[in-house]
Order: sequence, then structure tokens, then C-alpha cells
Amino acid sequence: MQASPSTLRLMRFICFLLLLMSSVVIHAAEVKGLRIWAPPDYTRAVLDLSDAARYKVFTLSDPERLVVDLENSTVVAGLAPDPRGLVTGVRYGKPDANTLRVVFDLREPVRPKSFLMMPAQTHRHRLVLDLYPSNSPLARAPARTAAQLERGRRKVVVAIDAGHGGQDPGAIGPTGTREKAVTLKVSKLLALKINAEPGMEAYLVRDDDTFVSLRDRFERARNAKADLFVSIHADAFVHSNVRGSSVFILGERAATNEASRFLAERENRADLVGGLSLNDKDDLLAAVLLDLSQGATLEASAQAADHVLSSLKSMGKAHKRYVERANFMVLRSPDVPSMLVEMAFISNPDEERKLNDPDHRDRLSTALLAGIRDYFHAAPPPGTWIAANQRVRRHVVARGETLSEIANRHRVSVSSLRSVNALQTDFVRVGLVLKIPTSS
Repeated sequence: MQASPSTLRLMRFICFLLLLMSSVVIHAAEVKGLRIWAPPDYTRAVLDLSDAARYKVFTLSDPERLVVDLENSTVVAGLAPDPRGLVTGVRYGKPDANTLRVVFDLREPVRPKSFLMMPAQTHRHRLVLDLYPSNSPLARAPARTAAQLERGRRKVVVAIDAGHGGQDPGAIGPTGTREKAVTLKVSKLLALKINAEPGMEAYLVRDDDTFVSLRDRFERARNAKADLFVSIHADAFVHSNVRGSSVFILGERAATNEASRFLAERENRADLVGGLSLNDKDDLLAAVLLDLSQGATLEASAQAADHVLSSLKSMGKAHKRYVERANFMVLRSPDVPSMLVEMAFISNPDEERKLNDPDHRDRLSTALLAGIRDYFHAAPPPGTWIAANQRVRRHVVARGETLSEIANRHRVSVSSLRSVNALQTDFVRVGLVLKIPTSS
């Protein structure tokens, strides 16, 4: 049974209450060590602390600097790490008697992400700073201005993940069409259509032919504070006559395994998209909070996927008539509703031809948009423009649709459909435009 929007809001409220009940005592801390790494996409600095510490992080320009202020903290003498990656030097100071300031000199502007990690095994408390170049995909999260948030009118963010890329071509069709190419083309089209929708904004996980690791794909969506993650693919099979689109969400067993990994790797516990921090909670409370978040996420994933599959069916035969569950790595985010869409079988000559047809890709992206839009209009996230402005949606009756099927797709009752449209019977003709009240 799928959770209603009111149930999801209750679960979020319970998480908020548990967060308030689990405060952590902050003591004076000493910076015992400072280490810097430089992976290909970002630079990580880790401050080893004797205890947890309150801190704030901000950037300065001309020259570019990252500043970390730690309350009631000190630093051991002679701590001078070698500069690496985006960091050209590190300095320490005392802007006032109660604050230790750590200044990182930078090669270029950055977008920082920071979190505290609790002691684990041989490690102390740690403050982790991840520095991303300001022009990197990880830093290009959709902007949510203070004015938008104050008005309760932020846009919903849809993270679009074009499957494969770079040295990973994905499946290859009979005439040589590469999956990575068609997924990127459809993803870009979908992003344009989403950005044209009132109250909606797209975030492309990759916008060119580059390789992105599977785990990094959904982490980019989390960093973008996405309300929905959609991974676009084209299926393949040994038999060339297999055809049709499919929609997948994460299986429950895979979700359970991912939750265990998430809790075990403390750096993942820094924050959930909803704002909850797990790294200052004991294991039992952290598990309860994550379970609530993940349960709501899976329910929302199922609802969103159902809307998208229903819309794709209007394009032709679906490979399966129901949303499938699978252990896809990109679907493992514990706090972002996620789905994987197999647009067609690229191994089928006819479907390969369609995927190479710009008109077909345009219709396909329109169908994906319709399903995504139906989902958000049926259960708009609180605090969004859609929640504040959308009261009545519309649905054009397609051939073969019944009133009960339409009601089920939009999560409303048949009686409410009849009432708002002044229908005397359940009969609906093709082309009729129905008003759909939101379920919330």
C-alpha cells in the first residue's frame, strides 16, 4: 500500500522531532592534525579534532580563500600540511579570543561542502571539507534564493542522469548506435522541457560525453537537493525482437543493504537531503531516522515511477505493464525518490531507428515530462511553487482509458473526478479534457 502525501509529511515531522530530541554537547576542541587529498574532481581536507566543535565555513575573494572558524578551539604548534589540488596554502589565526580561524588559500573559486564525523575505530572526531571547483557539475546545483524560500515558492528540482558516457558507451544497436549518445540527447531535451514548466527546474548529472561513476551519479543528485532522480537508459537483449519501455525502482532488499552501508560509512551520515544530520546520533537513533527517510523515499519512488510508466504507455507497447524493482546502483539514494527508465530496446532494429529519430526523441521526452509533472502535481513537495499555486490539473483522455484507470493514475477517487467534471456516468470519450484535483 502506498503512503499518502499526509503520511509522508507525518514521517518527516517525526524525523524532525527525533532530531530535536537528540542534541549533542559540544566541548572545547584542539586541531590535532590536518590532511589534504586531491582526487580528480575535487579536493578534500580533513581536520582531526580532540572533540566535536561548532564551526562555520565561508569563502572570500581577491584572493580566493576558504575560511573555517571553530569555536573555543586551538591548534597544535607547527601543523603545516603540504598544499594539494585546489589548496595552495594553509594559515591559522585568532580573530577573537574564543575562535580559531583556519584559512585555506585557493587556486580558484570553490563551492565547499562540510560535515563532522564522529570517532570510529582508530579515528578521532573529524571535520571534513570537500572543495569543488565552482564550474564543476557537482557545484552546479540549482540555485534556491532566500526570497524563494521565504515565499515558500522554490522550484522542484529534477536530476536527470544520462546513462553511461565517456569510455562507457553502454549498449550498442545493430547499426552502431551507442546508448550513451541517445540517452544524453533525450536527457537534454527533457531538461529543456522541465525548465520551461512553471515551478520546475532540471539538473543534468552529465551534460557532455564524460564518464561519471555510478555512485557519484546519485550523490550529485543529492548535492543538488533534487526532489526526484531520473536515470535515462536504452535496454538491450540477445533477441532482437524484444521491444518496449520499462521503469525500475530500487528493490527492498537492495534498499536494506544500502542502508547498512550508509550507516557503516560515517561520512555518509553527515546529512540527508531533508536536512537531518545522522553523524551526531547513536546507532539506534540513526537507524530509525534513516529507515523513516528511506521508507518515504521508496514510496515516493513507486508513485513517481507509476506516473512515468503510465505516460510512456501512450507512446506504445511497454515491455512490462508494471513498475519493476531491481538492484541498480544509481537508485540507491536513501533520501531522493529515484527511478531508472529504459526508453526502448536499442538491440531492436525498429526501436534503434526510432531512438535516432529527432521527432521520436521529442515525443519521448514529452511523455517523460508528462509523467514527472503528473507526479509533482499529484503530491507537490511542501514549500514549492507547485504546492502553493497548483490546485487543479488536467488530463486528456486517450484511446482505451477508463475513468477508474485515470483516477488510479492520478491518485484520486472516481467520485471526485465525476464531481469536479460534472460527469453523470463513468463513460469518457477520447479527447475529453478532465480536471484532476490534487490528492493533497
